[in-house]
Amino acid sequence: MEFSAQQIADMLGARIEGDPQVKVHNLSKIEEGKEGTLSFLANPQYTRYLYDTEASIVIVNQDLALEKAVKATLLRVEDAYAAFAQLLEAYNQNRHQKTGVHPQASVSESATIGTDVYIGAGCVIDDHVTIGAHTKIYPNTYVGAHSQIGDECLIYSGVQLYDQSVIGSKVTLHAGVVIGSDGFGFAPQGESYDKVAQIGNVIIEDGVEIGANTSIDRATLGSTIIRRGVKLDNLIQVAHNVEIGENTVIASQTGIAGSTKIGKNVMIGGQVGMVGHLTIGNNVKIAAQSGIAGDLPEGAIVQGSPAFPIGDYKKSYVYFRKLPQMAKDIDQLKNQA
Repeated sequence: MEFSAQQIADMLGARIEGDPQVKVHNLSKIEEGKEGTLSFLANPQYTRYLYDTEASIVIVNQDLALEKAVKATLLRVEDAYAAFAQLLEAYNQNRHQKTGVHPQASVSESATIGTDVYIGAGCVIDDHVTIGAHTKIYPNTYVGAHSQIGDECLIYSGVQLYDQSVIGSKVTLHAGVVIGSDGFGFAPQGESYDKVAQIGNVIIEDGVEIGANTSIDRATLGSTIIRRGVKLDNLIQVAHNVEIGENTVIASQTGIAGSTKIGKNVMIGGQVGMVGHLTIGNNVKIAAQSGIAGDLPEGAIVQGSPAFPIGDYKKSYVYFRKLPQMAKDIDQLKNQA
């Protein structure tokens, strides 16, 4: 699709400087701009590219002073970055305008499908599933029996929702996400382990986004719960009966063992490991590669394995790096004695 500078300016409330009829059909970085693309300038470090870019339209801040003439048509706004983000969201929404059920999808007669839903080829929608309005489910996804999906969700290819999963509205699940697989529950019996049935489910509240190949286990009893606004990166393991509080963000390769409760607005770096049955307070920050073996109070900032207060960790790290030299010094002192 093509849009003119005038159309984009009307959308953003921008002031046009240049040709209002110039058209664009794609987006680009300012340093890689080509004719027919739209870009933006928000970081002053990239100002030099404005005078050479081939982009047809560039969004700039209202107060940007030009050092010389530019080829591109400029759209002046209060905040160029925010305006460009607004356009990106509009562009993204436009990509997901598909509706209807593909003839190669299998949808149970007992399923309830909302208006303007898209279900792609190879999808299986099992018995008594409910799918809300404007939700998009891309090919080769499975939705298990008695599951619920809210409005305006975006579920990419290859997602697996086991039975009784509950997904809120405006949730995004990226490719390969598994929701509701069995929790890791086994009881030792002599020289073997007997499986403990996992009969709970997973509840994911509104506005959650879950990255590719992340796995969230169903509860043994009750529910594993991901609260409103949580953002999970790729390749995260969330075990059975875990609860993650509102607006918490967790980076890739983190593993959370069973029945741990994480508070609101927590920030967890990549490759963090947590033992089970912990309580992590609100507003906690955990640095990457930390090992969490005990409860953390509200507002704690920790690092290390096992983790301890980050200020102490940084002081200790100075000595960690000096240990080889310190050992040599001690040996020399022993020899002199």
